Amino acid sequence: MDSFWRVFPFVWPHRRKVLISTVFAFLVALFWGLNLSAVFPVVKVLLQGQGLNEYVDAEIALAKDETNTKTAKLKSLDEQLEKLGDRTDSRAANERIRILKDRSRQQDKLSSASNQLMMMRWLKSKVLPLLPKDSFDMLVGILAFLVVATILKGLSVFVQESLVGSVVELTVMGIRRRCFRKVLELDYQTIALDGTSELMSRFTYDLTILGTGLKLLGGKVIREPLKAAACLCGAFYVSWQLTLLSMLFVPLAGLVFYRIGRKLKQASHRMMESMSRIYKTLEETLDAFKIVIAFNAAGRHKKRFRSENESYYAKAMRIVKVDALTSPSTEVLGMLAAMIALLPGAYLVLRSTNSIWGIRLVSGSAMDVAELTLLYVFLAGMIDPARKLSTTYAKLKRATAAADRIFQFLDRETLVTQPKKPKAMPRHRESVEFRNICFAYANGRSMSNSTADDDNRPSVLDGVSLKVNAGEVIVVVGGNGSGKSTLVNLLPRFFDADSGQVLIDDVDITDVRLRALRSQISIVTQETLLFDDTILSNISYGKLNASREEIEEAARRANALPFIEQLSAGFDTPVGEKGQRLSGGQRQRVALARAMLRDPSILILDEATSAIDASSERLIHEALRDFVAGRTTFLITHSVSPSILDFVSRIAVMDEGHLIAVGTHEELIDSCPVYQRLFQAQVQQGASAA
Repeated sequence: MDSFWRVFPFVWPHRRKVLISTVFAFLVALFWGLNLSAVFPVVKVLLQGQGLNEYVDAEIALAKDETNTKTAKLKSLDEQLEKLGDRTDSRAANERIRILKDRSRQQDKLSSASNQLMMMRWLKSKVLPLLPKDSFDMLVGILAFLVVATILKGLSVFVQESLVGSVVELTVMGIRRRCFRKVLELDYQTIALDGTSELMSRFTYDLTILGTGLKLLGGKVIREPLKAAACLCGAFYVSWQLTLLSMLFVPLAGLVFYRIGRKLKQASHRMMESMSRIYKTLEETLDAFKIVIAFNAAGRHKKRFRSENESYYAKAMRIVKVDALTSPSTEVLGMLAAMIALLPGAYLVLRSTNSIWGIRLVSGSAMDVAELTLLYVFLAGMIDPARKLSTTYAKLKRATAAADRIFQFLDRETLVTQPKKPKAMPRHRESVEFRNICFAYANGRSMSNSTADDDNRPSVLDGVSLKVNAGEVIVVVGGNGSGKSTLVNLLPRFFDADSGQVLIDDVDITDVRLRALRSQISIVTQETLLFDDTILSNISYGKLNASREEIEEAARRANALPFIEQLSAGFDTPVGEKGQRLSGGQRQRVALARAMLRDPSILILDEATSAIDASSERLIHEALRDFVAGRTTFLITHSVSPSILDFVSRIAVMDEGHLIAVGTHEELIDSCPVYQRLFQAQVQQGASAA
């Protein structure tokens, strides 16, 4: 439940609406109690044939008799105290204590009788003159009052629910924004480990469940206890002794709901995890839909999706069963509580007495049918709110589990941290150095920060050192899993090395602000990432304040302008989701234009031409030949094509996490077997394609 209370800082800005909704909840409880109390005059008029004037007169007479009796009793006790005088023996002391205790009880009863007398006289003088004298007219008036009170109660419920709904939506919106900010604050590795489906589950399903719980908390959970409290006050007024008897089952009910609540929360956690797996299955199927069709794998995916849904169903049914148990449990306990109070009440009415076994249970001389009926109605009125609250119990527990998952995510700390005292970072102009770098990816998925502490993680980089002078174009080449992309991805701090340093102009990149570091770097990845917007917007993503002329110049330098001008809408052409309306080569040239527009001092191309045709690769290399001048450029590839050798400064060869050779093409082709094999494979592939 601790996580659930952490929601309230998000509610606090909307506290005025919460306060107003609480006021209307009090009004609902007031009208609820007034509606139920109307049963008393109805029973008096219809069943007992007694008018309200007669009832009030009788109550005044009883109160007067009670007052006189208690006054006389107090006078007698005072006389007894006077007779004791100043005696100090133990017997006199004990007698004096007994008399004083008895006097205190009689004084309380006299005060109660006096208050009753005062209230009845007020009713007779102020209220009864306003009411009809005829019994039928009185009944019509009571029914009219019930209609008006019901309408006012309904309006109060409407206003309260509307205000609570507004607060809930604003609160969920605030939490959603905070979650999104947290996503943007976390490092790439952490997000990749959690997975898109897990994050989407928190943003959608978990927040929906949390919103449902908040709505119940601000609505029924406030309103229904107030209604029960109004009934409890009414029942206490009729007979506090009998009402206390009915409260004997409260501890038992608390124990039952505590045990049910623990099971509900555990089951809710498992159910939400199961929903995350359903999201994952959907995501993987839709992302790889072409492969699913090509390999006739629809049946396999149907089976997996059915299995995940059946797992979710089994976990959901545990909640349904436990939830279904709460309502009948509440009704049974409520009925037993009512019976404990009503059976003694019925005894008092039928035997025309006010006590059982010498224990006085009503304030008057005896309880009549109208009072017993009113007590029953008030107790029944308490059962209805309890029943409604029992139906919300499971939803509140699910909301608590959702809050646990959401705040567990919000509590995550990024593995890539900002320096406390950042150093200045002017535009790069000297060198980029990787100094004795060791790195291993975090192992598995965990919502804690302990993933980086797993000693069993396989090493990706092991003692890599490389120094690149400013303006050099260096190719980092190696086979799959050699660590080439990982090494260069340390530059923009997608993740940090476990040991060693990455230096730009002899400044450790962990000592400068992330924004300052990344503002000097542009990246073009193998999987071209374009947003579902226009070509213009995708290119300007590299520099949001760029002019139209700057964007067009970047497109020209990236050899993207010719195909853009052939499109009917030109730069305003939508590229579709992930750029699917463009070919692979077109997408890469748009991505290259985006990188060029930023005017970076460091350019990274991570397998940027591995998934496109030779013609598109040639166009990109032509664009790069002029652009890389004066910029430190890293080209990551699994093989070196002859078309880039004329503007490459050096080549770094990676193999199984080690930097095994650095040099020119001519040097490596003579001395490095790994490079020879990679280059020959590329030449043979080019010859086959030709």
